[in-house]
Amino acid sequence: MPFVKRNAEGAIVAASHEAEGDCVEEVSEEELQASGFLDRLAGSRGGEAGQLASSDLELVRVIEDLVDLLVDKGIILFTELPASAQKKVLHRQQLRSRIGGSLDLLGDD
Repeated sequence: MPFVKRNAEGAIVAASHEAEGDCVEEVSEEELQASGFLDRLAGSRGGEAGQLASSDLELVRVIEDLVDLLVDKGIILFTELPASAQKKVLHRQQLRSRIGGSLDLLGDD
């Protein structure tokens, strides 16, 4: 699990694979991703690598919404997904509900 440093507002401003320096708070990788820190980092890289990383994060949300739609329409059963996929989807849903849906990766598209 990664370790992070937060600013006065509580936003993650640094991350490390190990507890070192100011990065002493351990968080899950999902929480780190949900915080938007990785988006900001990818955006600061620029170029095609940064664009690809950013689009990966956006595509994750699209896939989540697609799974929800297929389940809602009865096309697939949630329990038909592999156990590891179920666990990951449920964990991301819990994270998103805790942060109040403030991630708007899809915008108004």
